[in-house]
Amino acid sequence: MKYVVGIDAGGTKTVGMLADESGRIVAEARGAGANLQTHGELEVEKVFDGIMETLGRDHPITAVGLGIAGVDRPRDEGIIRNILRRLGHRETARVVNDAAIALVAGAPERYGIVILAGTGSIAYGIDPGGKTVRSGGYGFLLADEGSGYWLGHQALRAVVRAADGRGPGTRLSAVLFEALGVGSVPELVPRVYERGLPKHRIAALAPLVQTAHDTGDDVANKLIAAAARELALAARAVARQLDFGDHEYKVVLAGGVFRGCPSVIDLLESSLELPGARPVLLQVEPALGAVALALDLIH
Repeated sequence: MKYVVGIDAGGTKTVGMLADESGRIVAEARGAGANLQTHGELEVEKVFDGIMETLGRDHPITAVGLGIAGVDRPRDEGIIRNILRRLGHRETARVVNDAAIALVAGAPERYGIVILAGTGSIAYGIDPGGKTVRSGGYGFLLADEGSGYWLGHQALRAVVRAADGRGPGTRLSAVLFEALGVGSVPELVPRVYERGLPKHRIAALAPLVQTAHDTGDDVANKLIAAAARELALAARAVARQLDFGDHEYKVVLAGGVFRGCPSVIDLLESSLELPGARPVLLQVEPALGAVALALDLIH
């Protein structure tokens, strides 16, 4: 019996799944985030090594499928392949963008568009002819609009603007202060700068925007609406460059933003304006898409 591993490496957590050659999942392992830009090569290798060792303890691993942000940049892909090589997987590994495995997990027909909104954000698509296109996914300084980080960061800025009188008052102030253990903006500043607030911690503030939205807070409402518009814009940019012909296709919604801020979903769906598109919320682990790609290598 042959066994494969599928890995979904995200900014906050990494999920690995072991499957037999029929696709049956027989084991699962989880580790810390594994993002090259955030965590560095050594930490990423440590996470991968831990997952591979756990899953391969009782079963020899024949092939690996890996989804990780940034691998469509040649330098980053080279680093990841070197890591897998050092872990013993040279020719039996498929490395793709993390959005690609989310699309495979949500659209087994292997075409459609995925909007991935987690710590970062990206839209990625593949048409029936095999053409692939992406939009966004360039990191928090250049893109990532509509992501968890973007929502958390915008919420923090809104709180500061409200305290200064440069922006309207917002319920976000109370919920963010409570979450961060501070009582005012003067206390917030050292919490952010001196003690440090990492990207994944800022992204974890995104559900608080939903909390404020649910109370009718206007600032939170506008942030939710802006996130939906940005994510829809990325999906439309991808769709314009693909040819789905008369095929109905899925727009897979994946990532923590859609779970933590569900109000984004309806607004996004109404903003898509893509004939033939059928939005679906991803209900399974994206790592299952990586498993499917690994199985391709042995069949």
